[in-house]
Amino acid sequence: MSIVEMEFTIFHYLRVLFVFFALSSYSFVVRGDKSSLLIVDVRSFGARANDHRDHTKAFVAAWDKACKSSSSSVDLIIPRGEFHVGPIKFSGPCTNVSNLTVRVKGHLKASTDLSKYRSGGGWIEFGWINGLTLTGGGTLDGQGPLAWPFNNCTTDSHCKLLPTSLKFVGMNRTIVRRISSVNSKFFHIALVQCRDFKGTRLNITAPSDSPNTDGIHIERSSNVYFSRSHIATGDDCVSIGQGNSQITITSIICGPGHGISVGSLGRYPNEKDVKGLVVRDCKMSGTTNGIRIKTWADSPGLSSATNMTFQNIIMNNVTNPIIIDQSYCPFSSCSSNVPSKVKLSEIYFKNIRGTSSSKVAVQLHCSEGMPCKKVYLENVHLYLASSYSSGGGSGKQESSNGGSEAVSSSCRYVRAKYIGSQSPPPCH
Repeated sequence: MSIVEMEFTIFHYLRVLFVFFALSSYSFVVRGDKSSLLIVDVRSFGARANDHRDHTKAFVAAWDKACKSSSSSVDLIIPRGEFHVGPIKFSGPCTNVSNLTVRVKGHLKASTDLSKYRSGGGWIEFGWINGLTLTGGGTLDGQGPLAWPFNNCTTDSHCKLLPTSLKFVGMNRTIVRRISSVNSKFFHIALVQCRDFKGTRLNITAPSDSPNTDGIHIERSSNVYFSRSHIATGDDCVSIGQGNSQITITSIICGPGHGISVGSLGRYPNEKDVKGLVVRDCKMSGTTNGIRIKTWADSPGLSSATNMTFQNIIMNNVTNPIIIDQSYCPFSSCSSNVPSKVKLSEIYFKNIRGTSSSKVAVQLHCSEGMPCKKVYLENVHLYLASSYSSGGGSGKQESSNGGSEAVSSSCRYVRAKYIGSQSPPPCH
């Protein structure tokens, strides 16, 4: 071998070793023309799939590296496999990072030790970040069945809240797509004080009897859009709380669950108004409610919910397809007879059709002290589930026992306006 050949061989082996050690750290920079992309993998900080250890510290260390990076774009990788983590906070601001993507490809399992969680907190919580994308096709498993027996919120109004699986606080320009959440201890996903949030292609599941497992809860947020998702759970598929504006919910398949709800509103002092809500092109199957607006009696302050449109909704065997309840109380005993102080107005129900599992398909029970105003029902076609024919038609339908049955409406403290054909007939 000549000296030249020997030098070439040594150089070749050194180059191979360099590449090996660079890749083994799972953290490297891909350079482009305008900026650099930093790729961070939780395995470089000690996380190992399927070994049943708690990997919270490794995830936090990986986040610190990603968030504090000088690169404008960062990908944080959680690979395939099972990882036990939490509770965990991914907090900003990430000063230099304008595009931060967290790719969850694996199956994350929540700690079952409830002493680790603070009341009302999250299992996985993102806060104060601009430009976050959460994606990857992975699953967040809240391991709820071990926690649900400790939920006493139906009997104790001062109960300790179990953790939400995925919580977003103070976020701007957030995208969440292709993420699954199963068996949350409490809410699956919650937004608080977020702006410009988009969620799509989500799969949210928990048993129909799981307590307070709302699919998506939105509070004090603006310009929020959720679409093309399947939610089957034990509480509201989507709940829109106080202080929200410009919320769009579209192409959601809901069931089982409690439907899509505005509220509950008016429970606490100084609640902010709700305005600019659109719910359209959704399907409810076997839910206890379809579209529901719920406010508490004896509200401690004045607030309002206005400019809300519910359009092109299909009901399939839904107990209360359209319901306004201004005397809402989920506890086993409620004694207040003081009317709700939440003002409801400019509410539009358009092209609502399908079947009701109860004879009262439209219930508009507003507040005696603050009657509903400007409530419109346009082309509402609801029939008893046992008598509905997919072929359409109007008026009464023949029931399975040969009789003639029709659904009805119930109204209090509201003068609704009706447009087009109506089943059930309007309230008088």
